[in-house]
Amino acid sequence: MLQRDYQTQTCSIARALEIVGERWTLLILRNVFLGWRRFDEQQQQLGIARNVLASRLQRLLDEQILELRPYGERPVRHEYHLTEKGRALWPVLAELLQWGDRYAPEPAGPPRIFRHRECGGLMGAHCICERCGQWLDSEDVISELGPGARARRKGRAQRAARRAAPASA
Repeated sequence: MLQRDYQTQTCSIARALEIVGERWTLLILRNVFLGWRRFDEQQQQLGIARNVLASRLQRLLDEQILELRPYGERPVRHEYHLTEKGRALWPVLAELLQWGDRYAPEPAGPPRIFRHRECGGLMGAHCICERCGQWLDSEDVISELGPGARARRKGRAQRAARRAAPASA
């Protein structure tokens, strides 16, 4: 874990970065928002070293951003769920996603699209539904693969097919 770099800063952003600013932390939270709540799912989705993932998850537990809930009995296994404090990070992640779509875009388009569960409208700036104008919390949206994700998956599938094809004699 990084040492505190912001001790001389009297700044709410610096204090927030002490909690969620480490590499991988926001991606772990993104995954929990998307429903990947188990350790192995997180590790597979991120390709992160197990010890690093365990450390980041423990920090999020210690900060009461995540909590453990059992889902299996033999052996006892747990999932990571967002607390109220963790769910409050939704607008931050949504704005960061939209900033990335605008200023660091995938050539084929956004990898993820969020729709209002109730009316089907797209989530626009500041988590506002473009169709009905309602502010959208994480529970109000459905995540769909966007054109950027589909293009990337298609490219991966084509590369895998080429690797699997027998070499010509």
